[in-house]
Amino acid sequence: MAAATNDPRWLEWTRRIAAIAQNGLAYSEGVFDRERYLELRRIAAEMMGAYGDASPERIVQLFERQAGYAPPKVDVRGVVFREGRILLVRERDDGRWALPGGWVDAGESPRQAVEKEIREESGYETRAVKLLAVHDRDRHGSPPLPWAVYRLMIRCELLGGEATTSIETEGVEFFSENELPALSEGRGTPGEIRRMFEHLRHPGWPTDLD
Repeated sequence: MAAATNDPRWLEWTRRIAAIAQNGLAYSEGVFDRERYLELRRIAAEMMGAYGDASPERIVQLFERQAGYAPPKVDVRGVVFREGRILLVRERDDGRWALPGGWVDAGESPRQAVEKEIREESGYETRAVKLLAVHDRDRHGSPPLPWAVYRLMIRCELLGGEATTSIETEGVEFFSENELPALSEGRGTPGEIRRMFEHLRHPGWPTDLD
């Protein structure tokens, strides 16, 4: 068990099986083929449950919500500084802190998505000005998910508003680099947050690209 957990290949293999199943269910009309793809999805869920922290039944429910072709999901995170301190929000679901952000919805541009997420989660109005990083979530130590995720870290200028919590957040604060709180690492790791401070100190740096 420990060897498989520490080997990132198990997650890649599991996702590939799940993606094959999802793509097959999206495009296949044959009854027997669909049964085979459903079985593949069940196997992927059992593998994820064996080495992850959720039950196979819960993972099957997550897989069932996905339809159509299986591309990576896109997560945007707003990087907002004020007087050298970074804006973080406290997530209600785990009580830990993260850059404001979330999934990009169909029809939204990355700019629209990140400005909306910052406004809804923190109460602040901002303007997106620079893409600081495009991260493959798996390469930065975040806990595993059943699907691949690309994280866009976008620098945003603070325009106005005031700290306001939401249905998703229960705290809104600015933190210095040496006083970072416990982070919701599925939404951003300490290394990623510290890298944003490096970008603050080096505004001419190009975008980080995995």
